[in-house]
Amino acid sequence: MRSALVRSLLFFLPIMLLASSGGVRAQVTAGGNEGPKDAIEHVLRVQQEAWNRHDLEGFMAGYWNSSELTFFSGAKEHDGWRATIDRYRATYASPGHEMGKLEFSGLRIEMLGTDAAFARGAWQLTMSDGKTPHGLFTLVFRRFPEGWKIVHDHTSVAE
Repeated sequence: MRSALVRSLLFFLPIMLLASSGGVRAQVTAGGNEGPKDAIEHVLRVQQEAWNRHDLEGFMAGYWNSSELTFFSGAKEHDGWRATIDRYRATYASPGHEMGKLEFSGLRIEMLGTDAAFARGAWQLTMSDGKTPHGLFTLVFRRFPEGWKIVHDHTSVAE
């Protein structure tokens, strides 16, 4: 009986602590090390900079290079890193298309644990013809030995 109680406490205590604290909070430590939220925002800023240099491979470095990556957009699902970059190439980097200038805004990053997070925000492209396609995104990140990577991307386009 006592061991069952201990096991229950060991299982539920971390969940209760997370719930009562509002989630895991990122902390910037002494010496300039960045916390997880800062590291995730850095991934997104590096992606934005790569896009604006028309460096699609650099942009895709923020994604998990795996067949298990998922990308949802426009009621379509693309499974895997290769399918995702192929979609970006066809939509933005093929003849007759342009990448434009990308800007992320309204970033909100929530930690789901020490190795998982999700990010929400808005994106906008400014095209040479003055058009500004835009929308919202929700990203799921995981921490890997090489750093934080997007493992799921759900992006919408405003009509």
